[in-house]
Amino acid sequence: MLQTSTPTAKNENRPSAKTDENGKTREFLPANWRDATDGAIIGIFVILAVAALYLSRSVVMPVSAALIVGITLSPVQKYAEKYKIPPILPAIVLVALFCGAVWLAVVLSAGPLTDWIDRAPQLADTLKDRLHLLERPLAILHNLRQSVGAGGKEGGIAIDLAAIAQSAVGVATPAMTELVVFFGTLLFFLVGVTGIRRKLIVKAGSREARLRVVRIWSEIEQNLITYVVTVSVINVGLGAVTATMLYVIGFPNPIAFGILTAALNYIPYIGAAVVVAILFVVGLVVSSTIGGALLAPALFVAIATIEGQIVTPSIVGHRLTMSPFAVFLSLAFWAWLWGPLGAFLAAPLLIVGMVIVNHLFAEKETVLPK
Repeated sequence: MLQTSTPTAKNENRPSAKTDENGKTREFLPANWRDATDGAIIGIFVILAVAALYLSRSVVMPVSAALIVGITLSPVQKYAEKYKIPPILPAIVLVALFCGAVWLAVVLSAGPLTDWIDRAPQLADTLKDRLHLLERPLAILHNLRQSVGAGGKEGGIAIDLAAIAQSAVGVATPAMTELVVFFGTLLFFLVGVTGIRRKLIVKAGSREARLRVVRIWSEIEQNLITYVVTVSVINVGLGAVTATMLYVIGFPNPIAFGILTAALNYIPYIGAAVVVAILFVVGLVVSSTIGGALLAPALFVAIATIEGQIVTPSIVGHRLTMSPFAVFLSLAFWAWLWGPLGAFLAAPLLIVGMVIVNHLFAEKETVLPK
């Protein structure tokens, strides 16, 4: 008598042979093996994508920044198209205005910055004298002084101008290339933004896919415009209030520090912390007491707390409210991947990613925007 054996749990995970509709025998992996294979493929894709973003950062990073700025300025192009204005004209005007705003900020900050650089040796000695009140900062300054190099009969800091110039050239060369890529991408994107949108919709294929592309594009555009414009207005206000506060208490160069505050506040969490540290260090130089050095940072912390906890939530509202945990992870990831500019782009890129994910994995489609 033949005995049949029942399959054991040990054999359940082995590939099974089945006959398809053409009569050919093929091996089919069990479900848990297929899940592991899919997970491994996704993991490899994510690793390769991150590596590609890092290796191509000199191109992808300025292009991403230009696309975000371009989407924010795209309503002007729509308005110009409505009145039959050639798209190249408003694109050139917008790029010129953007360059003018950046140039104005640089000009207002260049004078005080140059003055501080010229006085660097004196300021270093003054800071060293002030730090006798603090034990820990003195050790940090000593390590920094050793890394820069000590010299001079009076124990001042000897600055290697050749090394500084070489480092500056090394930083400025790729920065200029990225600026060219940024402004070139911004100009051509503004010129062809309508055509790009139309081609993406046509390439989608089915009607449902086209509607999804329209929804994703419209929501990304609306959310980015709302976020960038609102945050820019808030940051300009924060910079003006900070500059006024610094002027009242007699802090040097209040306008330059106000501009610096407005720029750094685009970086969540980190920007405000950097401003506090800078104000404290400068306060140590210009004030002879710890209380005087802490005055400007303490007042800024109070102003930034009001801005972050009351002003921004009440203006932005719940529509663009993002999880602080998601914002922090996005900030950490993009800052690690692309450096300071990645930190600036963390929140806008998070908005774009959230919109795409919500539409691609939504259980129920939203109403088509007008």
